[in-house]
Amino acid sequence: MKVLLLLCLSISQFYVGYSLPSLSLYNDEATPNEYLHAKPYTREEILEVKKQLNLSWTPDPDEYLSVPELITKYGYPVEEHFTTTSDGYILRMHRIPPTKPGVTPNNQVVFLMHGLLMSSADWIILGPKKALAYYLADKGFDVWMGNARGNTQSKNHTHWKPSQSKFWKFSWHEIGTRDLPAMIDYTLKVTKKKALFHIGHSQGTTTFYVMCSELPKYNKKIIAHVSLAPIAYMKHAFSPVIRLAAKLMFLPKTLLNIFGVNEIMPHSSLMTMLGNHFCAVGQITEFMCRDILFIITGFDRAEFNDTMLPTLLAHTPAGASTRQLYHYGQLFNSGKFRQYDHFPFNSLHYGLLHPINPPSYNLKKVKAPVYLFYSNNDWLSHPKDVDTLCKKLGNCKTQTLVAENRFNHLDYVLGIHAKERIYTQVAETILEKSLREWNIRNSFGEDEFDDDDDDDEDEDYDDED
Repeated sequence: MKVLLLLCLSISQFYVGYSLPSLSLYNDEATPNEYLHAKPYTREEILEVKKQLNLSWTPDPDEYLSVPELITKYGYPVEEHFTTTSDGYILRMHRIPPTKPGVTPNNQVVFLMHGLLMSSADWIILGPKKALAYYLADKGFDVWMGNARGNTQSKNHTHWKPSQSKFWKFSWHEIGTRDLPAMIDYTLKVTKKKALFHIGHSQGTTTFYVMCSELPKYNKKIIAHVSLAPIAYMKHAFSPVIRLAAKLMFLPKTLLNIFGVNEIMPHSSLMTMLGNHFCAVGQITEFMCRDILFIITGFDRAEFNDTMLPTLLAHTPAGASTRQLYHYGQLFNSGKFRQYDHFPFNSLHYGLLHPINPPSYNLKKVKAPVYLFYSNNDWLSHPKDVDTLCKKLGNCKTQTLVAENRFNHLDYVLGIHAKERIYTQVAETILEKSLREWNIRNSFGEDEFDDDDDDDEDEDYDDED
């Protein structure tokens, strides 16, 4: 019965974004500003769900803590910042400033951008000395963690509510052209810097390529970008979820809209509670929680710490627009890196030059230094697709194959040995080398990103193999 319940929960979360109305974070009577400081579900609320389902368990205290509370608990300073995009989405960012006792600031800013269905929480879930955010903070970096529109941390708008369909009419294209630029501009303004390091995971790499190809001026604001599990081309993706999304392309979108499928896998108190009950160490259903994730990303039990599952599920999945998943499905179908396909209305969105297919992103315009990390067991970021990406990018510095064949898509942020396999090389080699090169370019007044004059040169650019 437990196995069946968990399976049904996972399916319902994927298709219709189920959550308990009685425990909603949003009050229809509230103003937008009242949403900003929403807390996680309280112990009493989760206990009420447990009581209704006649379940009992010993909770992990971390599951009740927000991102700032988790960071504070483990002895790090933390700040919470907000910025508003040009189209009204209110985005939350978390900052770990280099003011922890014993840490020597290196006067550099690094911005971390999460993947699909994730949030800033995923950069700290592994805990001190293991999670990337903490590791970089210990190295003296000023660490900023962004949150894309629509996830649990940035589910706010100046005029619209998440219950309205128009709130969800975006894909990762808008995250790359509006959210990421807004957060980077805000970060640079607060820190009084001209440029920063950018590290993205999964969708966090996609949005970076979108930003720098569509808004080339942002190349100048990036000292270097590190792609963990890069995603642009998905022709060889093995993940059943992406293949399912590709199949759903053939369903009438009006039918999906009738059923209100605007958001996928939103966070809910029910997910938190069941995660703690069914996914705790020793539970007979523990393997299902882990393997459901592996079906999406690739199997690697050796790198996964089962004891953190309840805390992970208290923050992840963090929700996303259905269009984000659709957009990845379109990449799989086309084998190209393109904007969102509105067929048969592409000409209304992109002009008469694109009546059938949407325009492709011109990756030659991504001139900021890019370092790619990929693995053989990643079911979303296939080595062949990463190779294609590197050849298309305007400044692909290196492709690094993780020296562990079982390393999967989630291991870059949740893997037990991610620090030894990736983070050390990123911080001690790539970031230091890139900073030296950036300083040399600026000391001579060089401008290798002279791209402000070519914004329109490839209006009809076609992404040929």
